[in-house]
Amino acid sequence: MKLFLALATAFLVDVSGIAQAEQTSDTLSKPVVVELFTSQGCSSCPPADALLKQLAQRPDVIALALHVDYWDYIGWKDIFASPFNTNRQKGYAQVAGRKMIYTPQMIVMGQQDVSGSDAMGLAKAISAYQSVARPVALDVQHESGRLTVSVAPLQPLPETPIVIQMLGYTPSDTVNITRGELAGHEIEYSNIVKDFRQVAIWDGQQPAEFETDFDETRPAVILVQQAPFGAILAAARTH
Repeated sequence: MKLFLALATAFLVDVSGIAQAEQTSDTLSKPVVVELFTSQGCSSCPPADALLKQLAQRPDVIALALHVDYWDYIGWKDIFASPFNTNRQKGYAQVAGRKMIYTPQMIVMGQQDVSGSDAMGLAKAISAYQSVARPVALDVQHESGRLTVSVAPLQPLPETPIVIQMLGYTPSDTVNITRGELAGHEIEYSNIVKDFRQVAIWDGQQPAEFETDFDETRPAVILVQQAPFGAILAAARTH
């Protein structure tokens, strides 16, 4: 337990520069998406979970926790795990030419692989993507259980499919883990992805508008991404 607390404390100290980053209207209008692939059965994941909790407080970052199910066999079944999350992580690996997947792993803007233990590497990645102009304008509006997503190219885009996705998440939940590598730990998780919906496939050539049903009781994010597991071109929160 002392080792876990020491690791978590060191992680939060390392990420203090991230939390204090200057936030301008430009960076707030183009949030950087950080996806953490994690598991309650992974003994090296709690510091990364703590880091994501810090990132979740930043308006210029969309931080998402995607719990995978491939550690469930070692004694504790992650109650947030989903085969969708595991398949998404495998998809990123395949597109990038990586032969393995691991936890904790962070994927920044659908492109850059950063170890969950590399707080400074993550800070550099976020800063780098904040300086890059988004190629797609994205506007999200919701009313009376309907969500309207408007997209428009801001520069010529490759003639490849672009998927518009909605990921619903729970902002915070605490789990008392009683078995497995983290037995005896009570851990608070942030921005836990609970459901996924493909809103539309867009050709990226002309402005377009799409509608879908929306559960207003749960926050969500909209991702505009090169299909199937490519660069994230734009992102926005629904709340």
